[in-house]
Order: sequence, then structure tokens, then C-alpha cells
Amino acid sequence: MSELQTTLLAIGLGVIVAVYIFGWWQQRKYRSRFGAAFKANHADALYQENTAAAPEQIQQPALAEVNEVTVEIANETNTAAEIPVEVPATERSDRSSPGDFCALLDARSDFIIELHPAEPCPAAALDGLWQRKFDFDKPVQVCGMILNSQQWERAIAEGQTLYSHFRIALQLVDRGGAISAAKLADFRDLVLGVAKHIKADAAAPDVHETHRRAVELDTFCAEVDQMIGISLVPPGERLLLCGKISQAAALRGMTLEADGAFHLPDARGHSLFSLASQDAQPFQHHTPETQGTAGITLLLDVPRTENPGKQFFRMARIARELARELQANLVDDQRVALTDPALAVIREQIIRVETKMSANNIVPGSAQARRLFD
Repeated sequence: MSELQTTLLAIGLGVIVAVYIFGWWQQRKYRSRFGAAFKANHADALYQENTAAAPEQIQQPALAEVNEVTVEIANETNTAAEIPVEVPATERSDRSSPGDFCALLDARSDFIIELHPAEPCPAAALDGLWQRKFDFDKPVQVCGMILNSQQWERAIAEGQTLYSHFRIALQLVDRGGAISAAKLADFRDLVLGVAKHIKADAAAPDVHETHRRAVELDTFCAEVDQMIGISLVPPGERLLLCGKISQAAALRGMTLEADGAFHLPDARGHSLFSLASQDAQPFQHHTPETQGTAGITLLLDVPRTENPGKQFFRMARIARELARELQANLVDDQRVALTDPALAVIREQIIRVETKMSANNIVPGSAQARRLFD
């Protein structure tokens, strides 16, 4: 080994030793600075007993079968005349803010148990209820009458407000169907047990009569639960480019939501209708502009849309504009072009549903309708 190689090897070993000593010294310094803090007996926050109630569970909508109808968009001059639907006075007030939610509870749509505590108490007194709130397959709501007031408000487990009365309600129907008699009985027994624990008088409806009403309401909801679709597909084997779809939707005020579809919102942020890909893949913000889809579908959820007949007319106009812009055809689910009379037939069908719902005090797009068709 030459003298130069020996010198270089010695220098390398010296550098390694120096780095090791410097690292050891740094570790020792940090241990002395922070060691006391880690030696202290701190409780693990993840395992502390949590006395607060669990946050409200996000209800995943259970989708019942709906009637999907695909229509061709004809000239606007050929569409049926708009038929105004009179909104009952009881439902005008139903289009409520979250603070008015307690006004929506009624015996037709909810199993309501009234509690009258011997002394005013906060909602935390209903401890057994909060622990099992999500055990009944349907939403449970608790409303309390504020002490020294005639005002009802939605009560939460962590609240400190004192209430003189409670209304505890189990929703009877949603798109998952009607509540079962067994669940109703279980809910009744739970609430009555809580009432006994806090020494409250309780008034509960009859379980069998309530279940009969639930089945009746569910039957009605199934009759009017319709989803109207307008499909656009390109001719031949050509795909519709996602970039062009996104631009076209944005120009018409539609925004991409978490469900992977574009939605046109109303003034309150509720979706009037949506635009979704016919492929399995949802639209995403990072979807490449050059990626293609075999077709798109505009969808209108009739029971959840205010003035669905009017909004169908609007959706039809946008569908025709998109068809021209994207050079696509309007077809049924068998990819067969539809005729002008199909538009009038479908629109008349929507108007019939709208009228039928309003006559039963469930106006399409109202807060009550959005509860029942969730």
C-alpha cells in the first residue's frame, strides 16, 4: 500500500470517528434537556375515559329502488306547459333552518315520546339514550323545551341548557324502508327506562299503531320515489373527454362534489340535479383532462328537488346544450334515440308525483321530504 493510500485511509477513519463522537454528544445533550419531561407520569389521552357523548354518526343513506327514466331532449317549444303546484301552508313553514328542525317532528313521520322531568335538567341527564342513539337503523332526534320558555330546540348531550320537557323522536321511514316493530319496541323500552331513572313522567304512542302508520307512509313514499335521468353518449366508439365535460359543467354553474358527480346547487346549497359518468369511475379534481368516459347522465331526484317539474325543464335545456357542445346523442338505457313525445310524457309524470306529494303534505324538496327520502 502506498504512502498516499495510507494517508487517505487514516483521514477517512478519522472523519468517521469524529462524526460518531459528534452524534453521541448531540444525543447526550438532548437527553439532558428533554429527559425530565418524558420521565413524568403523563396519562395517555387516547385511553382517558371519555365522559362526553359520541359525536353524531353520519347517516349513510340507504337507497331504495327508484324508477329511472331516460328521455330525449326535444325543442323547448315542444315541451309540456309548466303546471303550477299549490304548496300547502303547513309545508311552506317546513322549509326550515336547522334551528326550526323540532317543528318538523310529527306523529306521521316520527315515533315521539314526551318526557316531563320532575325538575329541569340538561340533556346530559338522558345518559342511557345517548349511548344507544345509533342502534335503531333510523335517525333519533332529541328536542328540549328551554326552561322558562315555550321554545323548543335540538338538544345535544354536551349542552348545559336546562329543559323542562323533552321530545325524543325516532324517524319511521327513509329510503331504507320502514322501521320494524321490534326496533320501535326496543326504542320505547329504552326511553321509558331513561325516564324512570331521572324520575320523569313519560307518554309513549302505541307501538303497533305506530308501525302500521310507518308501513303506510313507506308505501306512499315508494310510489312517488322517482329518479329521472337524461343520458348523453357519443356516436360510434368515441369517448367523451373529462376535461371538456368539466368545463361544460362549470360554465353552467355545476360544481364537483364529494360523490364524484357535478351538482347544480340551489340558493340553500341543495342539489337540483347532478351530472355523473356512466363508467364506474367517479369524476375527481385530479382526473386527467384527456381521460374519457363512454357517456354521462343528468339525474333529477324528484322527491328531494323543489319544483321538480320546473327543474326538469331546466335540466332538459342543459342536456341539449351539452349534447351540442360535446357532440353527443340523447338515448335511452338501450342506446336507442328517443322521440319528442317522450319528454312530454316524463314531464307529466313528474307533475303528477309533485301534485301527489303536495296533496299529502310532503312537498318535494322540503325539509320533511329530504328527511324521508334520505
